[in-house]
Amino acid sequence: MRVLVAFGVAMVLAASVDAADPPALARARSLYNAGNFDGAVTEAATARRQPGAGDAAAVIEARAHLERYRLSSDPTELSTARAALTAVNPQALAPRDHLDLLVGLGQSLFFGELYGPAAQLFDTALARSAPLPTKDRLALLDWWASAMDRNAQSVPFDARATVFSRIVERMERELTTDPGSAPANYWLAVALRGAGDVDGAWDAAIAGWVRAALNPATATTARMDLDRLVTERLVADRSRRRPASEQADAEAALVKVWERVKQEWP
Repeated sequence: MRVLVAFGVAMVLAASVDAADPPALARARSLYNAGNFDGAVTEAATARRQPGAGDAAAVIEARAHLERYRLSSDPTELSTARAALTAVNPQALAPRDHLDLLVGLGQSLFFGELYGPAAQLFDTALARSAPLPTKDRLALLDWWASAMDRNAQSVPFDARATVFSRIVERMERELTTDPGSAPANYWLAVALRGAGDVDGAWDAAIAGWVRAALNPATATTARMDLDRLVTERLVADRSRRRPASEQADAEAALVKVWERVKQEWP
């Protein structure tokens, strides 16, 4: 699951602690954000028993169980997360906690291999993502694209181009406002390939390699993903379109071009 490798720990829960938050709820948030998911589960369970904190705490507990599932693949973690999510009263949540609820619901569907519905939940969350820090919004965008990509693999071949075209459209829009976006640069190339435009994917991969440098914080990860896509997929895709007797030379020539791009744009 590339989304889990590229971004590691998923979106951070509401980082700002309301002054009215009970101590256990504040500690649960802090522990989750620090990657201490065991501690977050313990503190959130305590906070769920405190007046006015139960619903926000249930979101934190669910998200922590989802992270533990991501790390362990223990189905008990996933079922426990679902139970916590279904116990939440959305009307009792602050807007930022409500956004975390949407993401948690999307992740639970994703891990349950219900990729189309997961993409819809992530899409809803993206529409409300203005309050998110840039890093967290990029992670959410990556979750959405990953869910769309997984969904495309599950539909008939002749329907896949439509799914990938939606990814192309969104990533092109993202790049107009954030040219250095790691997920947008990667997923544009992936989706063009999935839609059948191998030449467009090749061009997008090269452009993405160059644009990735515009965001130094994510450039290394973005370029690793693009390098893997080019060397493991696009070189073979393009060379296979040549006559069999020419494919080896074509592959060597494409590898040479790609290596030159990497050398000239370090």
